[in-house]
Amino acid sequence: MDWSKEKCVMILDENLPLGLIANTAAIMGITLGKHLPEVVGEDVLDRSGNVHLGIIEFPVPVLKSSPEAIKAVREKLYQPEFQELTVVDFSDLAQGCRTYDEFIGKMEQVPEEALQYFGIAICGTKKKINQLTGSMPLLR
Repeated sequence: MDWSKEKCVMILDENLPLGLIANTAAIMGITLGKHLPEVVGEDVLDRSGNVHLGIIEFPVPVLKSSPEAIKAVREKLYQPEFQELTVVDFSDLAQGCRTYDEFIGKMEQVPEEALQYFGIAICGTKKKINQLTGSMPLLR
């Protein structure tokens, strides 16, 4: 795959406490790794011969936005023109569950419009991702 034409970003709710921001990014990153294993490079050795597990082969900008803007981007991602993108979202509902079974049960009962997104991660063509996120600032 030509990684120069691909992009991956995370958009996080800038109003969340630091711990929830870190947790949201970690959870979304693990899910992306499962769904896009080809973006993770091979393990590497340091000069001392110690093994370091492979990491993603390209940068992942972490952007900040308001909950409303994140929700608007998530809604756009359901449209047919964005179906080829890989999307991971993490919501208030997910954060509040203690088990995955609880999460499954609660998601089945809640309409999408009731979810508050803590963050979304999007991977795919640069053009499409820039169209959605081009004006969002980096989280610093």
